[in-house]
Amino acid sequence: MKQVDLSHAVWQKSSYSSANGQCVEVAYVSDVVAMRDSKNPIGPALIFTPGEFNAFICGVADGEFGRS
Repeated sequence: MKQVDLSHAVWQKSSYSSANGQCVEVAYVSDVVAMRDSKNPIGPALIFTPGEFNAFICGVADGEFGRS
């Protein structure tokens, strides 16, 4: 995977996010989608293609990642 410059990324949290910091943040940067832990903004970010990120979001909405 190529290196992605996230230094100018505009990170967004869900409007459902609470102030306790237990969230992820997402940034749309050129041709990728980056996701990071809001508690560790200088830590690593996961990088997805738009198609991969869409599949992830659809999987969440469909309950594919629910706890058993």
